[in-house]
Amino acid sequence: MGGVLYNSSGLPTFTLTGLPELENSQHWMLLLLGTLYIVSIVGNGLILFIVKEEQSLHQPMYYFLSLLSVNDLGVSFSTLPTVLATFCSHLRKISFDSCMAQIFFIHFFSLMESGVLLVMSFDRYVAICNPLRYTTMLRISRVVHMGLWVITRSFCMVFPLPFLLKRLPFCKANVLSHAYCLHSDLIHLSCGDVTINNIFGLFVVMSTFGLDAALILFSYVLILHSVLAIASQEEQLKTLNTCVSRLCAVLIFYVPMVGVSMSARYGRHAPRFVHTILSFIYLFVPPMLNPVIYSIKTKEIRRQLSQMLVGTKF
Repeated sequence: MGGVLYNSSGLPTFTLTGLPELENSQHWMLLLLGTLYIVSIVGNGLILFIVKEEQSLHQPMYYFLSLLSVNDLGVSFSTLPTVLATFCSHLRKISFDSCMAQIFFIHFFSLMESGVLLVMSFDRYVAICNPLRYTTMLRISRVVHMGLWVITRSFCMVFPLPFLLKRLPFCKANVLSHAYCLHSDLIHLSCGDVTINNIFGLFVVMSTFGLDAALILFSYVLILHSVLAIASQEEQLKTLNTCVSRLCAVLIFYVPMVGVSMSARYGRHAPRFVHTILSFIYLFVPPMLNPVIYSIKTKEIRRQLSQMLVGTKF
């Protein structure tokens, strides 16, 4: 079987990888990843708690922010089991079904984050360019429909992936490049025809990430045009400041994603640990930075956090 491992069901077993070529530094990587997990889970949990408890934050803007926090928690919990197993207990074997489940959830939440950032940019566009129509255009029912659209689109796009992978033969050593399963990683391990997988993957990327990024850019161009038409420079700066956190969230999501994509296609001769670190940045940094950015840049959340800290202290 060329070194491939099979379990009792006849399905292949995969081997997870921590930091290839940097095995002596894996305990430092575990400390770093543990810190990122804690900041991500606590930060996003705090945002959800604040939005839930503070009545004044029951607005579309904060509902979308809550959805982003739920998504970031989903990303963290999707990778947590295998990352801890790989770096802590060195249990690096993962069954085929567990790998498929992890692929589904990682890619589902990645697609969902792109959709959430898109609806958040639409929210800011309406609030800044059409403020008088904001309450009518973004009623609660419409916010719910937009959230359901984001979830449904992500599910429909990711649902075929495990089935497309299950039809492929695996006859190699089946050593993964990361401490978790990714669709692109398993394609490289297959010894069968992956044309359909590649075409479907390209379709998903272009119809979700590509389209979302273009629409987000278009939204902020319209916002910038509207802001520059404001007479007062003070009002310009104040309005632009409300968009800074959104732009930061967009950049910390799309820039690492583009880096991972480019390295997979054009960086095949780079050391393996480079690909691993890029993938870690893509999956770990946005869930950690998003709550930090919104806590700093959103006055209402910053005020609620200050009140919580004062209440805890006294």
